[in-house]
Amino acid sequence: MSARHVNRPPAPGGATRRAVGALVSVALWLMVSPAAAQEVVSAPGAVLRGLDKVAGASRDMELRVGETAELGRLSVTLAECRYPPADPASEAFAWITVRDDAREQVLFDGWMIASSPALHALDHARYDVWVLTCITS
Repeated sequence: MSARHVNRPPAPGGATRRAVGALVSVALWLMVSPAAAQEVVSAPGAVLRGLDKVAGASRDMELRVGETAELGRLSVTLAECRYPPADPASEAFAWITVRDDAREQVLFDGWMIASSPALHALDHARYDVWVLTCITS
């Protein structure tokens, strides 16, 4: 008897994982394709909301580009905020960096989208941070 397995069945869920992976790839391509892109302009700042889930307290942070605010032991820095010029109140895209000062570790560094805060969110046991709007003046 040979050690070769010529007619071995596929791994359980393998086809499903490949199909889901293909669907996710197509969805990401559609989100970043030129046809789906919208015109945006840069804003001088943004309003972010921070939540301490243990204390049950939230606070709004108004930051200019390059500024940092403290939220407990976290530092939140705004690098950029963009919005559609036709309707500034409709959407905000902010690049933020969140650092844990106690551990000297970057917890989040990327774009957050006001209308979809869970799409690219900070993953922290105690704190949540999300974008509310860009400051347009």
